[in-house]
Amino acid sequence: MHGFVKFGIAAAVLVSVGGIAGTAWAQRDPAYQAARAAGQVGEQPDGYLGVVGGGTPELRALVANINIQRKAAYTRGAQAGATVEQFAFVSGCNLVAQTKPGEKYKTPGGSWETRGSGPAQRDPRCV
Repeated sequence: MHGFVKFGIAAAVLVSVGGIAGTAWAQRDPAYQAARAAGQVGEQPDGYLGVVGGGTPELRALVANINIQRKAAYTRGAQAGATVEQFAFVSGCNLVAQTKPGEKYKTPGGSWETRGSGPAQRDPRCV
């Protein structure tokens, strides 16, 4: 069984139970919510938030802050027997899947897409 697949179940449980709960407060920030609704930020397959286009310095700082918190959460979660990168990847699979229609996400090919009514395009290694 591929390492990502074996780890996927544990990471999915940790993420759904609050593995990235430390970032939840930042993601309630009105600036984050507005940027997400406007398609200025989106989820990436690597588990981190990305800026669509150039973005303002304030937006890039907001995204960097959220990503610092995510990395800290992934580092804590990875102590359960996976690498930070594996934990972040599986989290990315889940976060991309959880996008709502109209929200931005990055495809496995690296292009930004707007989620339609169907499922988001995810890396084939996602469980």
